[in-house]
Amino acid sequence: MSEVKLSVSYDQYEEGVTIASLIEQLSGQPQSQELESLIIGDWGGSYENDSSQAVEALVRLKDCFPQLRRLFIGDMSFEECEVSWIMQSNLAPLLTAYPELTALTIKGSGGLELDPANHEKLEELTIICGGLGKTVLASIEQARLPRLKKLELYLGVDEYGFDADLEDVLRLIEPGKFPELTYLGLKDSEIQDEIAAALANAPILDQLHTLDLSMGTLSDEGAEALISSERVQRLQRLDLSYHYMSEEMMNRWRQTGLNVDMSEEQGTDDDFRYPALTE
Repeated sequence: MSEVKLSVSYDQYEEGVTIASLIEQLSGQPQSQELESLIIGDWGGSYENDSSQAVEALVRLKDCFPQLRRLFIGDMSFEECEVSWIMQSNLAPLLTAYPELTALTIKGSGGLELDPANHEKLEELTIICGGLGKTVLASIEQARLPRLKKLELYLGVDEYGFDADLEDVLRLIEPGKFPELTYLGLKDSEIQDEIAAALANAPILDQLHTLDLSMGTLSDEGAEALISSERVQRLQRLDLSYHYMSEEMMNRWRQTGLNVDMSEEQGTDDDFRYPALTE
């Protein structure tokens, strides 16, 4: 699969190079007609300039990328821009412009919108951030994504943008919402125990092969609800990596024989429990 990553370096940014100009250059090359995966990295001063310039250029030049199937907006290291500082924009126009897209990955949630989040063929939606706002969760909950197979959301903490509650999150898993979903990731959360308890016997588990509750503050409290669930026992894979479970609880999981990832043990101190990715 052909893939290209475009980024504006610090020196380029100082010289006035823009992400739009890089997209325009790419669009004029023969390889653009066969490009299947495009990664947009740092668009230059991403902590103060949002992604709208990249979005506008990609929408305007959509006919130059007829084979585009995978799109990543905001792939940058913390040296380039901390995830909580990345300024996004409304990315919904990309879904309209690229009707054949199958995967969209977004990093950063500052100013992020997905309105409307409708697409007939999108199979994967991933949002990586330190705090996901309830308006974005609502857009996903209200979306028409009939082919969605993978939904991976970093929920984060309120200090960096998570302003939802458990009910806002649970609206995403209402029966019939995403009929083809097989991978659900509700991860990196400061309310991981609450999410685990609510999901333990949720009907959506019957259609999943993977439940990903990793990178959050999961403790024995949430794990107890999961390990007692017959629906959880039928999963092909359960990802609980980066957790605050006790050794006793981990031994109980090992005895089940289930495919459970319990790597990155963080200890059991209730006073110092933080998700893996915040700032």
